[in-house]
Amino acid sequence: MRLRPPSLARFASLAAFGLVAVAGPALAKDYGQQGAVFAIIEPDVLTMIEAKLRAAEASGKIAAMNKDLTKRATAKVKRPPPVAGIVTATAPRSWTYDPTITVGDDIRDNKGKLIIPRGRRINPLDTVGLRQSLVFLNGDDPAQVAWALKSTTQLNAKLILVAGSPFDRMKAAQRRFYFDQGGELTGKFGIRAVPAVVEQSGRILKVTEVVVPSARGKGGQS
Repeated sequence: MRLRPPSLARFASLAAFGLVAVAGPALAKDYGQQGAVFAIIEPDVLTMIEAKLRAAEASGKIAAMNKDLTKRATAKVKRPPPVAGIVTATAPRSWTYDPTITVGDDIRDNKGKLIIPRGRRINPLDTVGLRQSLVFLNGDDPAQVAWALKSTTQLNAKLILVAGSPFDRMKAAQRRFYFDQGGELTGKFGIRAVPAVVEQSGRILKVTEVVVPSARGKGGQS
């Protein structure tokens, strides 16, 4: 039988194996135990959370939390937080507000056709007029509410509260009331006191803070 000489690859493998076998014991060093040794514990977090939720549900805790959350959310909707910084008007004040805006970027249709170029000034009142006056008032002030209901109608004005419950007022007056959430509108128009009326005058809006005699001197958030 004729023996074939080992190939170069097999020789390299054997050499490498021998090197590792010889060098292994020399390079590996036992440093002993360094400090305390603890068992590795990997709890199933999801299982633990699920168990706690089941226990809370069984005890009625989750139902109570949901009920409380619903109650608080409903109360906030029915009676939103009053607009900060608004007081009762003690002196008449009037000014104008120009709603004209400058287009910041080109406006194109879905085919890329230019509709409105950047830099053009647009007045919304040229397209859609303010059909109803905007009347801002404190819903917790009976004098302001009485004045607003007496001096306006459902057709010619929108009553917008800065404090109080629009739902309570709607139920009592059988008329729709709105609320200036977060003071967005009063901030835009620069209104600092109520009652205040916003109405269109040509291509601008006229804003007037009105003094209601019987409400003189009271705070807007009383």
